[in-house]
Amino acid sequence: MPRLNGYEATKQIRSLKNRPNAVTIPIIAMTANAFAEDIQASLESGMNAHIAKPLVMEGVIKVISVNLN
Repeated sequence: MPRLNGYEATKQIRSLKNRPNAVTIPIIAMTANAFAEDIQASLESGMNAHIAKPLVMEGVIKVISVNLN
C-alpha cells in the first residue's frame, strides 16, 4: 500500500467515528509475515485474524467463515 501499511490502515478504519460499522467489519491480514510478533501486531492493530502465505485454501475459507458469522 503506497501511503499506509495494513496496520495503520486498520487503525484508521477502526477509528472512523462517523461509520459505526467500522468497528465491527472484519479485517483479515494476508501476508508472508508469519512470525508470532507479526500475528500479534495484526491483532493489536485491530485486525480480526491473520492468514500467512503460502495460502491453504481450506484455512482461508475457515478464517473468512469464522469472521463473517
